[in-house]
Amino acid sequence: MATARVMSAATNTSVSCLLLKKPLFSLNKKNPSWNKLCFNNTTKRVSKRLFSCKSIYNPGVQIKEEGQPETLDYRVYFLDSSDKKVSPWHDIPLHVGDGAFNFVVEIPKESSAKMEVATDEQFTPIKQDTKKGKLRYYPYNINWNYGLLPQTWEDPSLANAEVEGAFGDNDPVDVVEIGERRGKVGEILKIKPLAALAMIDEGELDWKIVAISLDDPRASLVNDIDGVEKHFPGTLTAIRDWFRDYKIPDGKPANKFGLGNKAANKDYALKVIMETNESWAKLVKRSIPAGELSLV
Repeated sequence: MATARVMSAATNTSVSCLLLKKPLFSLNKKNPSWNKLCFNNTTKRVSKRLFSCKSIYNPGVQIKEEGQPETLDYRVYFLDSSDKKVSPWHDIPLHVGDGAFNFVVEIPKESSAKMEVATDEQFTPIKQDTKKGKLRYYPYNINWNYGLLPQTWEDPSLANAEVEGAFGDNDPVDVVEIGERRGKVGEILKIKPLAALAMIDEGELDWKIVAISLDDPRASLVNDIDGVEKHFPGTLTAIRDWFRDYKIPDGKPANKFGLGNKAANKDYALKVIMETNESWAKLVKRSIPAGELSLV
């Protein structure tokens, strides 16, 4: 029999808001996409659908587990304060202010179950990926917290001239979080981007944004790629090599990397985030065909 467990998805209990499927590029009151939906605060009605509130960090959601981990039926759903399901991809805000972003943990560090947001299921819960009806695992543990940036999308119809003309992989942008604490499946961390790796997986562009949780003890020491090299020596190379080689034990070729096989700096990472947020906005506005993707 399926079981359900409910727990907080956030590590900080401060008030937050949910963006109403609109891109947000900066905290600028002149930007119309400042319209938000509050979960945990007194709201001021703007219209029948749009609200405003004072604080924007944490989304104020809980996670609900259905089924048992490491089974085909296992799902991690996200619930708002009224216990209604919301999408971790579409409904969790990307921006949280001061150059920080929300990051949804799919795969905790030092684990190997290949967990991912089910982009083709209603409310896009987190599940374990499958291949030919079998649960997928990495051949060895991943050494960092891994997950997605909400409200981003790598457009499969868009060729990136800077990365060998590769097309997007049709998924949200991935994050590799290098902090010391092990996250939990479905946990929402506030992170700052530090670098970007342009992985090319079977011809598709699959960005890896290297970031650190703002709660990490060394977060204040690192603000760009140079800080990673100084305070986390060897980490960027280790991340690149891990993602390059993880398919080799299964008999597949190594993944490739664009941009000269090197990590790009923070500014480039922010450009990737902005562009993929724009692509996501077009997707949810149905300016681009969604195919089998769930927009709910």
